[in-house]
Amino acid sequence: MTDIYASTDRAILKAIGAKIRKIRLNMDITQAKLAQDANISLSVVQKIERGESCNLSNLIRVLRMLHSLEMLEQFFTEDPISPVLLAKLLKQTKKKQRASKTPPLLW
Repeated sequence: MTDIYASTDRAILKAIGAKIRKIRLNMDITQAKLAQDANISLSVVQKIERGESCNLSNLIRVLRMLHSLEMLEQFFTEDPISPVLLAKLLKQTKKKQRASKTPPLLW
């Protein structure tokens, strides 16, 4: 497995393009058909597969047409809260509840 942080941006783009090309070929879809279905130009599909920079919305359209949006799933998962942060939040909540339950002094 390659250390993605040791890779250049260009190498990452090429790997993404190669993966998209592989998925497309496995689905037996031409670049022209993918471009048509994704409502983008053929040249955009070709650029993506060559690992050239592309518009993020075009990448999402391509992934959607290839039924591969799960590649982006990590962006939509919530990070688990640490026990220390949870304890701090609970402590703050208890303090706020106590302060709000104190009746005002009537003199």
